[in-house]
Amino acid sequence: MTKTNRIVLDVLNGAHAETPPIWIMRQAGRYLPEYRETRKTAGSFLDLCYNPELATEVTLQPIRRFGFDASILFSDILTVPHALGRDLRFEEGRGPIMTPIKPDEIDSLSDIADFHDRLAPVYETVRRLRSRLPRETTLLGFCGAPWTVATYMIAGHGTADQAPARLFLYRHPELMDTLLTGLAERSAQYLARQIEAGADAVQIFDSWSGVLDEASFERCCIRPVRLIVDRLSERFPDVPIIGFPKGAGSAYDSYRQETGVDALGLDWSVPLSQAKRLQKDSLVQGNLDPLRLVAGGNALDEGIDSILTALADGPFIFNLGHGITPQTPIDHVQRMIDRVRSWKGA
Repeated sequence: MTKTNRIVLDVLNGAHAETPPIWIMRQAGRYLPEYRETRKTAGSFLDLCYNPELATEVTLQPIRRFGFDASILFSDILTVPHALGRDLRFEEGRGPIMTPIKPDEIDSLSDIADFHDRLAPVYETVRRLRSRLPRETTLLGFCGAPWTVATYMIAGHGTADQAPARLFLYRHPELMDTLLTGLAERSAQYLARQIEAGADAVQIFDSWSGVLDEASFERCCIRPVRLIVDRLSERFPDVPIIGFPKGAGSAYDSYRQETGVDALGLDWSVPLSQAKRLQKDSLVQGNLDPLRLVAGGNALDEGIDSILTALADGPFIFNLGHGITPQTPIDHVQRMIDRVRSWKGA
C-alpha cells in the first residue's frame, strides 16, 4: 500500500490511524451561513449543482471552516435521471419533484446520447475541487444507488415508505430490473468520470434500502450495486468504494459480502456490537445520530464516546449516521470535531 498522506484515503486503503479521520454527510449545506448566502446567488438548487464555480465554493466552505479530512462533491443523487432526460425541480418544503416515469418509457432511457454532456459541469466541479483542496484532503465523488434513484423516478417525489416503487416492483418485476440495470450502468459511468476528474474514492448512497423485504433487497439493492462495483473495479481497482445502505439492518452483512464494496457507511440505528462485528471484514464509517449533534451537551458527548470506544481501534472513519440537519448549531459541529480529534482511547 502506498501512503498518500490523505488520511481518509489511506485508512480506506488499510492504513491505521491513531486518531480516526472525520467528515460528515451533507457537510456542505444549510446549517452553514456561508452556504445560505451562496445559495441565494445561484438561483435554483439545480443551478447551484450545475454551476462549477458555485458548487466548488460550497464544497470548500466546510473544509475552510472545520478542516474535515474529506470533502465530498456538492451535487445531488438525482442528477443521473435528470441527465437521462427526466424533468426535475426542487420545491421548498417538498424536496425533489419529477414526472413519474411510465412503464413504456423505461426502455428509451438507454437511448440518451448526451448523458455525459449534460453532466459536464459536475465533472468540471470535481476538477476544480482537486486543484483547490488542501493536498491532505481526500476528495469523494458519489452517486445515488439505483434503487433509491428509481424510487423518486417512479413516485415523482419522496414518500414515507416508497410504496409506489415497491408496488411497481411487484407488478412489473422485469421492468424494474431493466430500470435498475440501466441506472447502474449509467451510475458506474458517472462515477468513472468523477474518478477521472480527480475523485480519490466514491460513495454510493442507498437512502431507501431499509424499506425492502429480504428478497427485494437482494434484487434491488445488492445486484445493481454489485454491477456498479464490478464496472469500477475493472477500470479503477485501487479506488475505494463506500456503500451506504441506510436502514439495511441485519442485511448489512450480505450487502458487504455480495456487493464487494470496500467500506460500509452505517446509519445510526446499527448497534455498535454489530458495527464491531462488521469491522472485522471491512472498514466501517459512521454512525452518530444527527439529532445528537443538534442536541449537543451530554447527548452529543456520550454518543461520540460510545462510538469511539467501540470502533476507534479498528478500520474506521467517524461520520454521522445520515446527513447533518439544517438546524444543527455550528458550535456543536466544532465540539464534535474537537472531541474526535482529541480521543486517546477508552
